[in-house]
Amino acid sequence: MSTLTPTARVILGLVASGPRTGYDVKRIADSSTRFFWGASYGQIYPELRRLEGEGLIESSEEPRGRVRRRVYRITPAGTRAVREWLLDTETAFEIRDEGLLRLFFGDLLEPEDVLELVRRRRTWFELTAVYFREIGDELDVQDDEVLRYGIELMEWNATWFARLEKRLSQG
Repeated sequence: MSTLTPTARVILGLVASGPRTGYDVKRIADSSTRFFWGASYGQIYPELRRLEGEGLIESSEEPRGRVRRRVYRITPAGTRAVREWLLDTETAFEIRDEGLLRLFFGDLLEPEDVLELVRRRRTWFELTAVYFREIGDELDVQDDEVLRYGIELMEWNATWFARLEKRLSQG
């Protein structure tokens, strides 16, 4: 089993794809992996230092104009670590959906408030599916399997919430 933290997995995967600054890691994660595995600035920079200390990545100062930039690159040990994690047979499954958590506690609300919550979640999933399609169009990656999974998952959720909305409206 991999000893990498969840944030380390995101960072190593992104840095293995090409040299990145901490800002690059956060920017890319915010438009891609955050939809299924988040990483905050507060996690990224300490993890970058830890990974460098363990010899999994290395960095160099590469100023751009007056802006100081530290660019991280994967090391051979980092490549081995990320490969080991990618091929590991154990996989964590975690869903963090605050809307679903609110629905779980819906019995603390009035029925019309629960219905409004369900409507908002349906709309959110519909809009997110559209957003994911736009990402695919912008990056010209419509055939990306992870993106397709995200789109289909958002559509499935929107359909599920639409059915729930209909049941609650009739009830």
